[in-house]
Amino acid sequence: MKNLKITVNGVAYDVQVEELDGSAPDSSPAPKTAAAAPSAPAPAVPTSGEPVNAPMPGTIVSVAVTSGQSVKAGDVLVVLEAMKMENEIKAPKDGTINSVNVNKGDAVESGALLVTIG
Repeated sequence: MKNLKITVNGVAYDVQVEELDGSAPDSSPAPKTAAAAPSAPAPAVPTSGEPVNAPMPGTIVSVAVTSGQSVKAGDVLVVLEAMKMENEIKAPKDGTINSVNVNKGDAVESGALLVTIG
């Protein structure tokens, strides 16, 4: 077994890989280690306002709002491409945009904070 560190979307993981061809220089079992905590900083949690999170993983195609902008319920905030489809992420309520946490081209995971509305 070999211990490797793999980074996926900015998050580091410790993994063990078993070599099947038998040509490993050291065939003794590898010491067990705890899984590494992600090395990327956690996204900022909004201090006020309602968070609007990504409903699925995908890529940000466009951001239609800016901080300080007023929006009405149903206004498009962000367009998220997932599985070759563009999904409009809409405002859940009337309010003012407190923060925009993504940019065009960003890859986001399900549940990622996109925008906060105050």
